[in-house]
Amino acid sequence: MTRRQRQRAIRMVLYAIFLALVVGLLFLVDWESVTRNFFMTEAFTGTWQDMVLTAAKNTILYTIAAFVGGFVLAMILVLMKLAPVAPFRWVATGYIELFRGLPALVVILFMGFGVPIAFGGWRPPGGIIGSGLTALMLVAGAYMAETLRAGIEAVPKGQSEAARSLGMNGVWTMSSIVMPQALRIVVPPLTNELVILLKDTSLLFVLGFAANQKELTSMARDFMVSGPSAGTATSLTFAALLYLAITLPLTQLVSWMERKQKRSR
Repeated sequence: MTRRQRQRAIRMVLYAIFLALVVGLLFLVDWESVTRNFFMTEAFTGTWQDMVLTAAKNTILYTIAAFVGGFVLAMILVLMKLAPVAPFRWVATGYIELFRGLPALVVILFMGFGVPIAFGGWRPPGGIIGSGLTALMLVAGAYMAETLRAGIEAVPKGQSEAARSLGMNGVWTMSSIVMPQALRIVVPPLTNELVILLKDTSLLFVLGFAANQKELTSMARDFMVSGPSAGTATSLTFAALLYLAITLPLTQLVSWMERKQKRSR
């Protein structure tokens, strides 16, 4: 038997073992219990309006708001970090390292409860929602700033040198030559950050939103206690399916953009 034949035989054996394990698992599962606890039909039909039209909509809106705010903050931070003025670089570097090192949940709790306690009940604009979104913006801005910095540094220095030889100043060079190229480079990782941010909105449940403000995780948790799916995990299954319906197209878009970039290179 040749080496290639041995490798093929080993692969076939591994495939057979994997298939046997899957079939065995399918026979061992109590499908009636799984259906009753995770896929109750009445729960899907009884909660879909709240889950889709309220919770999923809020999740998308919170994600967009946090992403836009985080991106604006990231642009400011990356310009400060690349500035020739040393104090600007120190502040930007300190901010980025701080918020990349803190868990998002800690920042959300700090903005939701710590800041009002420290400042006599003051909250960011938007009340409790504004506090949660501000926390997500602070964290997302730190990560996106590093992504943007990497994209700017990936642009060949000859581009900047050529622009300046034509009499363009630093601001004009950055805005019209460097930044457009950097943004094309960082679109895939920024889209990944959008997906992560969408999932991080599930952490906002700790702040206790009103019924019409809840995102998917909060709404699913409530339906586990009351409503058609009370006492089962069907609402969590519904929330998971909705998260996948939103995130899978985005991850496929990232893969497509990465393949396109590789071909263009």
